[in-house]
Amino acid sequence: QVQLVESGGGLVQAGGSLRLSCAASGRTFSDYPMGWFRQASGKEREFVAHITRTGQASFYADSVKGRFTISRDNAKNTMYLQMNNLKPDDTAVYYCAAHRSGNYYYSSSYDYWGQGTQVTVSS
Repeated sequence: QVQLVESGGGLVQAGGSLRLSCAASGRTFSDYPMGWFRQASGKEREFVAHITRTGQASFYADSVKGRFTISRDNAKNTMYLQMNNLKPDDTAVYYCAAHRSGNYYYSSSYDYWGQGTQVTVSS
């Protein structure tokens, strides 16, 4: 079992920045590739970013590429999502998740999820 807790969400103006954190406990954090997903009101959960176990490789949705950066600190059992140049379309609940197997793009490939943190971007 892995327990995940997100933090760092809030209200920000368009063009602003936020950094989300995902703190892990339970099983060894470095055993898991990790991902960020988001879900806007009335929409399906969508992939945002993914990072490998060591952090050497990362992958992004086209909609956030160049603006968001995923990273992790295995010594602190924590993953991050630095979000810059935020847009109103980025408004959503953001979730972190631990990857099990399969294509990282799909939420079904992830075993463990946090409770989510709300990000609201005003225009």
